Amino acid sequence: MTLPASGAISFSNIDTELGYSATAQIGLNCSSVRTLFGQASGAICMNTGHGKSNTSVPGAPTGVSASATSCSAISVSFSAPASNGGLSIDYYQVVCTSSGSNSATGSSSPVSVTGLSASTSYTFKVRAHNSKGYGCYSSSTGTATTSVATGSQSYTSSGSYTFTAPTGVTSVSVVAVGIGGSGGCVYISYGCCGTYRRGGAGGGGAALVYRNNYSVTPSNNYAATIGNCTYFINTSTLWAVGGGPSNPGYPQGGATGGRGGIGGGDCYVLGSSGVVNSGGGGGAAGYSGICGNYGQGGGQGAGNAGQTGHNGGGGGGGLGLSGNIGGGGGGVGIYGQGTSGSGGGCGSPGFAGNGGSSGSNGSGKNGGSYGGGGAGQGGNYPGSLISAGSGGSGAIRIVWPGSSRSFPSTSVGSP
Repeated sequence: MTLPASGAISFSNIDTELGYSATAQIGLNCSSVRTLFGQASGAICMNTGHGKSNTSVPGAPTGVSASATSCSAISVSFSAPASNGGLSIDYYQVVCTSSGSNSATGSSSPVSVTGLSASTSYTFKVRAHNSKGYGCYSSSTGTATTSVATGSQSYTSSGSYTFTAPTGVTSVSVVAVGIGGSGGCVYISYGCCGTYRRGGAGGGGAALVYRNNYSVTPSNNYAATIGNCTYFINTSTLWAVGGGPSNPGYPQGGATGGRGGIGGGDCYVLGSSGVVNSGGGGGAAGYSGICGNYGQGGGQGAGNAGQTGHNGGGGGGGLGLSGNIGGGGGGVGIYGQGTSGSGGGCGSPGFAGNGGSSGSNGSGKNGGSYGGGGAGQGGNYPGSLISAGSGGSGAIRIVWPGSSRSFPSTSVGSP
């Protein structure tokens, strides 16, 4: 293009020289035109539709940066362009450089782009808009990776399961509760002084253990097993012992990790008849308390109310009001400290600790979920006997990301 020897050059002259229509937007790298507009290097972006006007589209925003605010949103920040084109900027448009469908607009910095995929990297550029139209995109860009989606997986019935680490998940936190011990049967013994009729001992409460921020590999499979031993991957990684089964006349309890409460001892009568009272079940262990990181469950009940659970399920009542059978031990929750599991309690109820549950007076010989011990067998003898209570079910709960969700805090609630 030839510039005149003197005088001003209009936009219409540039249109004519370059063969553009009067509404075209052009990007020029001609050194002469850059000199004319006082720009040392780079492309010149201008709207030539109004050759005699002193207004134009805005310049390009600068200083673009990005940061993730969730698993589905990124905030993009930037500085306003040096020139607004002589008109007010009405909004900015943020566009993903790899996917034009991920865009957003806003009146000022920052602008939030939503609807993104978790654990994914995105790069954005920005341009400004006024009544003349869009200006050039920013030469700088901002890149950020969305955070890992929050999630959980719970297993609450006996069996073997396979947990597959989700995409983007590199750490998990896990809690495991063993199965509560079942109540024992009436025991008959003979001695020099006659026949003894012993009520069944209560089943022991199960252990509760947890592990935070355990490293996993996305898409890899990991074992989760609920049974006599409840464990995640293997017994070296995370192992919760179930409540001890009740031998005749001998209370049992969980023995590893957070210790469950001991089932109530038997009560007995001498002779061939009489009331046979059984022991209440032991409460499941809790998340914290007198056993280090994992609280001991409520204690035995034999003729008395179950003891208060030390941040675990309450012990079952020892002397039942219906059929002379103890109450089931209270269970413990798997959603973090302070959330109750269901409890038992025939007779005087067990008491609740944090994460545990009290029994209800007059019902509930079975152990509460999760991990409460069952009540022992009792009743009138001779005559009908009342069956012993079964232990509460075990459970495993896995939450992610483990780096920010840890037991026993409330951050491990649903999802």
